[in-house]
Amino acid sequence: MPPVVLGVLALDGVLAALVSAFFLPLRIGAVPFPITVVVSGAVNAALVWVALQWTSSPRLAAAPMWAWLATVLGLALGGPGGDVVFDGAGVMAYAVLLLIVGGLLPPAAVLRRHL
Repeated sequence: MPPVVLGVLALDGVLAALVSAFFLPLRIGAVPFPITVVVSGAVNAALVWVALQWTSSPRLAAAPMWAWLATVLGLALGGPGGDVVFDGAGVMAYAVLLLIVGGLLPPAAVLRRHL
């Protein structure tokens, strides 16, 4: 049963990455409001915490975090028609970097506390 649960948690990491990437350019009026940076960190920390409840191996418990990162990095590449997911000017030019850092630090802290 644990391999199935860890696979579902990794799939949840992929879905969390997709949602956080597509809501990253959210704005309130004319002001960029990348709230998904904070939300993705919290979701990833929760996914890793749940994975730690199902396995004693921190490497396996990190599967949702690595699935999230692989998805975000895959979305950062250009598409076949030159389409890009992460694009912007000013602060939003660095939004993908903020997303990666904000999405990886909380689950890494959960894993570190477990060790």
